[in-house]
Amino acid sequence: MTRHIPKAEIHCHIEGAAPTALVRSQAQKYGVDMDHLIDGDRYVWKDFTSFLSAYDAAAALFRTEEDYALLAQSYLTSIAEEGAIYSEVFISPDHARRAGLDPQAYVDGLGEGMRRARASHGIEGRLIITCVRHFDADAAIDVARFAASRPHPLVTGFGMGGDERMGSHADFARAFDIARDAGLGITTHAGEVAGPDSVRDALQHVRPTRLGHGVRAIEDPSLVEHLAEEGIVLEICPGSNVSLSLFAGFEDHPFPALREAGIRVTLNSDDPPFFATSLGREYALAQNAFGLSDDDLVATTRTALEAAFVDEETRAALLAKL
Repeated sequence: MTRHIPKAEIHCHIEGAAPTALVRSQAQKYGVDMDHLIDGDRYVWKDFTSFLSAYDAAAALFRTEEDYALLAQSYLTSIAEEGAIYSEVFISPDHARRAGLDPQAYVDGLGEGMRRARASHGIEGRLIITCVRHFDADAAIDVARFAASRPHPLVTGFGMGGDERMGSHADFARAFDIARDAGLGITTHAGEVAGPDSVRDALQHVRPTRLGHGVRAIEDPSLVEHLAEEGIVLEICPGSNVSLSLFAGFEDHPFPALREAGIRVTLNSDDPPFFATSLGREYALAQNAFGLSDDDLVATTRTALEAAFVDEETRAALLAKL
């Protein structure tokens, strides 16, 4: 067990962190049948496309400010009980709008949930606003402008999720420029379901300091070398990667090779109940499957905190807990 290891997560989608019990409760509240998408404590999906559909259906059941406060409080509390001291979650104003909720109320609700978790469990949290790649570039610009307005003190970053197989980061460069000019940290999904070219595309067009996943960079040795030289941090989610069949098993996962190549790697849960995982399980997997020692795991947490989108005073306080 790794409960004694202080943990930090910088790649988790808040709607994707909703446990099935909470989603069932929300479905009952709003009179929606989710039986075809939930089986016990797992969501039902068979490939990346059906995963996105299940994700969107669950997200649509959070419709009020208090719904989101409950979701954020529930998630941060759960990982704090596994030893987490810091959490960054990706949030999507587009999903809020589609559920009929004003983006400001959405952010306020999430911020309140984080406040409650901090008060009860001491866990620090931040919000990373994301646009959705399989929506459209104009929508992304609107989301970036909203993020740039700093709608809540806990909003500190901007990124992009969604279907990586669609379009190019060039289509969204303007949105990232708006966010960067506002002083927000920049991350984006690349090198997950798409290969090394996706990573190069992201680096060229949006200049992130971190990459969501990035694991398929392993297919291009020169790219691996470049990532190591530039100090780009990879937000790696092994449980998600294996569940989505990017790799046949943990013995095939490139986390150890990327780490040994000098790339700055972190451990994250992505959409935990969709992949039967948690932040604590990801740390345990890294120890059992990848051979990381307690010291190695603490070093991984340190990397996440060094890459976190926080002010330097907060970063120093978090690092002191290691």
